Amino acid sequence: MSQAANDWCDRHVDAVNEPHRPIPSGRIPGRWGLWIALAMSVLSLALGWLLGPWGFAATVVGVLAAWAYSAEPVRLKRSGWWGPGLVGLCYEGLPWFTGAAVLSQGMPSFQICTMALLYALGAHGIMTLNDFKALEGDRQHGVRSLPVTLGPDVAARVACTVMGLAQALVIAFLFVWGKPYQAILVSLLLLWQIRAMKTLLEDPKGKAPWYQATGIGMYVSGMMITAFALRSIGVMG
Repeated sequence: MSQAANDWCDRHVDAVNEPHRPIPSGRIPGRWGLWIALAMSVLSLALGWLLGPWGFAATVVGVLAAWAYSAEPVRLKRSGWWGPGLVGLCYEGLPWFTGAAVLSQGMPSFQICTMALLYALGAHGIMTLNDFKALEGDRQHGVRSLPVTLGPDVAARVACTVMGLAQALVIAFLFVWGKPYQAILVSLLLLWQIRAMKTLLEDPKGKAPWYQATGIGMYVSGMMITAFALRSIGVMG
């Protein structure tokens, strides 16, 4: 649903950056892109209603966030800080929160909310790296992504710092909550990411796609290890 909304609202930018996409290429003609996004929004809310009060609340937040990110006059994606932060929250934090809420039929625990928030904050860096592919189109259409406003070199350093600090806090919490083995595994994954980050920083614009195919997998693997750690100490209720 969020991708459909973004495709419609970004059709002019995509005509520059990715003219082969369905809307700018004409494969989805007229206003069909808008109708598809609206229909999927309604369907998402209908399905969310079946997930209970917390699941539905999370669905409402997700739908509103999707349109706030892409649509005028809000269009938070114009900001290199708010845009990636919102996407990180919805891609990493909100699904974790929703799954825990549905399984426990209530408000997720402090541990789950904390870890979901940390990984969502770290995902700000992932989204910043994703903005490198749209650098030229963003400049032309006034999208103030971090690669545009800070330049590729500084933006890449900010992205790496955000991802690294978030995971460092995750590791610290795992040790505090009595899960040293999982903390060590996440630490090893972070060390591998730091090694990959050094390669990324040598050529941020050229290496961003490479890092997304390698370093991001390590980030997600650490998140899965953390999720299993929380489940094993009984914080799902």
